Amino acid sequence: MNKQKNIIRLALGTGIVLMLVKFAAYLLTNSNAILTDAMESIVNVVASGFAFYSIHLSARPKDQNHPYGHGKVEFFSVFLEGGLIFIAGLLILSKACYNIFFPEALGNLTEGMGLLAFTGVVNFVLGSYMVRQSRTLNSLTLLADGKHLQTDAYSTVGLVVGLFVIYLTNLSWIDVLLSIGLGLYILWSGYKLLRKSIAGLMDESDMQLVARVAAILQKYRRDDWIDVHNLRVQRYGHELHIDCHVTLPNYYDLNSVHDQVSAIDRLINRHLHANTELFIHADPCIAACCQYCRVKDCPIRSEIQYKDVVWDKKLISKNEKHF
Repeated sequence: MNKQKNIIRLALGTGIVLMLVKFAAYLLTNSNAILTDAMESIVNVVASGFAFYSIHLSARPKDQNHPYGHGKVEFFSVFLEGGLIFIAGLLILSKACYNIFFPEALGNLTEGMGLLAFTGVVNFVLGSYMVRQSRTLNSLTLLADGKHLQTDAYSTVGLVVGLFVIYLTNLSWIDVLLSIGLGLYILWSGYKLLRKSIAGLMDESDMQLVARVAAILQKYRRDDWIDVHNLRVQRYGHELHIDCHVTLPNYYDLNSVHDQVSAIDRLINRHLHANTELFIHADPCIAACCQYCRVKDCPIRSEIQYKDVVWDKKLISKNEKHF
């Protein structure tokens, strides 16, 4: 958790410096498109500040009022960032439409392009680093912030190319066109973050994670695990909660059932690279399970096994046994 905080501190400090550089570029050039990029940098700074707070809060241990921990605050962080980006996009489009009717003269484009190119390189390097670390640390906040910085870098590249075209052709209306394009791109980026945060807050199933869990269970499955179904994955910040049903031989005693459930718990935590809490409901097998049951020398088998079932995300998420 300290590493996440240090990364966010770095992003916050860098964002403040780059925001000032972009506003300096705007004052040099009077470019509406550069102002667009500078306004988005304000969002970067505000979002990084809230991201730092959300990581600090999500690190607090579970308590009586928050039995699942405080991790979902990261979804609020992503929602705030997406909302701010969306609002910035609307403001940028409004300013661009204004400049269609009231154009402004441009100047010092060479200096402005140099400053913007510098900010684009820094944002891309920092954003890529944050995305890589988000996968290692399983942090949605770092992922959202890193993706945002990468998006900012891509838009800066397009902006520099556009300013270079203006420099060569002296067609100032391209500046307004660039601003409108960037505004629409920023709106789309904000919408995607809002969609992701709302999905998390509404406990929408993460099918990519379900697929990873299915692959782990399929690779390391035991014959005793006759089937796994009704599997659901919920994310609470950097922690995951999984609940599912596992069908076991109906003649197992309670100790044997506990051993198998514990084995599944250890398996998922060892291979999923996340702090995962599992709630596993054990189902007894029935005669219809025999057709795909792998248990050798079963004392109650009613028919031979004549098919094998491959566990995938679609199959294990169904609320039914595999027959």
